[in-house]
Amino acid sequence: MLLSRRSFIEKSAVGFAATGASFLFPMELLSVLRKKVGPNDTINVGLIGCKGMGFSDLTSMLKMSEINLIALCDVDERVLEARTGDLEKAGIKKPKWYKDYRKLLENRDVDVVIIGTPDHWHCLQLTDALKAGKDVYCEKPIANSIQEADIMLNYVDASDRMVQIGQWQRSQPHFVDAINYVHSGKLGEIRLAKAWAYQGWMKPVPIVPDTAVPEGVDYKMWLGPAPERAFNPNRFHFNFRWFWDYAGGLMTDWGVHLIDYALYGMKAGTPKSVMALGGKFAYPNDASETPDTLQTVYEYDGFSILWEHATGIDGGNYGRNHGIAFIGNNGTLVLDRQGWEIIPEEEFQGWGQKGVPKMEASSFDRGELSGLDLHTTNFIDAVKSRDASKLNAPIKVGYEAALVSHMGNVAFKTGNRIYWDNTTGAFKNEEANQFLKADYKNGWKLPML
Repeated sequence: MLLSRRSFIEKSAVGFAATGASFLFPMELLSVLRKKVGPNDTINVGLIGCKGMGFSDLTSMLKMSEINLIALCDVDERVLEARTGDLEKAGIKKPKWYKDYRKLLENRDVDVVIIGTPDHWHCLQLTDALKAGKDVYCEKPIANSIQEADIMLNYVDASDRMVQIGQWQRSQPHFVDAINYVHSGKLGEIRLAKAWAYQGWMKPVPIVPDTAVPEGVDYKMWLGPAPERAFNPNRFHFNFRWFWDYAGGLMTDWGVHLIDYALYGMKAGTPKSVMALGGKFAYPNDASETPDTLQTVYEYDGFSILWEHATGIDGGNYGRNHGIAFIGNNGTLVLDRQGWEIIPEEEFQGWGQKGVPKMEASSFDRGELSGLDLHTTNFIDAVKSRDASKLNAPIKVGYEAALVSHMGNVAFKTGNRIYWDNTTGAFKNEEANQFLKADYKNGWKLPML
C-alpha cells in the first residue's frame, strides 16, 4: 500500500510540475513524502520573499526530508499568514516570521537562505547572506543591473559558501541531452541561435490610481533601494516585473532562462555588439514600462544570437511559444520545456555531406522528477559535500545570462547599436554606460568588498 501510494504521489508531483513555471504542488502530499530525520542530519532553511517562485523553491526543497524550515520573511503579513497555512497542510509547524530580512540573517540557526524577492533586492540580500555565513539559493535574474551582477560575482568568488541560481533548466535532463547533441557537431556549422518567449497569457496591466499602503505591508522595506513612490497595486507582487525600478521585463524574466541555453549551446560569453528594436506595441496605453515586443541581436565571431519576445501572442517560432533553436548547415535543433527535435536541412545539400537525419520530437519524460526538484536537490548535495564544483547553476552561469540579458535592455533604451569592451567591462558607447550602474535610494548603499 505504501509503495502504490508513493508512486501516486510521485506521478502527481510530476503532473503538477509539468503544468508550467508555477510548479504547483499539493501541500498535503508533502506530509507523506517527508520522513523523520535526526537533528544532526537536518539543514535549517529560511525563505526571503514568499509570494511566488520563492515558495515554489521552498516547496521543492521540503520534498527532501532533511530540510527543516525555521524562518519565513516577507514584507506582506498576509503572505506570511497564507504560506504558514499552506505549510500546516504539510504538517510543518509555524516557522518564525520576519519582515526585515536582516533580522532573519542574524538567526544563527539558519544554514541556507532562499531568495525569492523582486530583482532589485537580490544583490543586497545575497551579499548580506554571504557575510552572515549562509549558503544561498537565489532566484534569477541575479541582479537588476550589470553593476550589481559584477558585485555579486565578486562576492561569491571570494566566499566559501554554496550559491545556486534558480535557472533550473540546467538540471532538466532533456535540456542537457539537447545541448550535448549541439556540441556533437552533427548540426554542422551553427550560424544562428534563436531564443524566444511568446506569451499569449499576458494581458494589459490596467492603469489604476495610487492607494494607501495595504494593512500589514511594510512598503518602505519593499521599496528598499528603489526610488520612493506612492503605493500602486500595479507595482506590487507579480507585476513588479514590468517596471524598470524593480526588474527588466520579459527580457530578464524568461530571457535569462532561454538566453542561458543559447549561450550554453554556443559556448558563448559576452557579445561584441548588441542591437534591439521593439516597444509597447501590444498594449501601448497600459501601465507597464518594459517593452511587450522586442527583437535583440547579439553579434559574435562567426554567429549571432537572436532574442525575441511578444506578449499577447502564442504563435512563436516552430509552433512553440518559447524555445531555443540552433540553426546549422546540416539541420536545426529546436528545444523547449516540453522536449526537443531535429529538423534536417533537405533543400540545400552543397556542403559536401548529407543533412542530419530527422529526429522526432523527444518529449519531457513525465516519469522524471521536475527540473526544479533536480535543481534544488543538486544544490543541497553541494551544501552537504561543500563542493561548489557540483553546482549545475553556479554564480557564473547566472552572471553570464543576466549580463547578456541586461545588455539587450541597454541597447533597447539607447536605441543604438552598442559595443562591449571585455577589457574594461563596459560599453564603448558612453550613452550606454549610464545604464550599467545601480542607483540606490532611501539610504541603502551598494555592497562593496
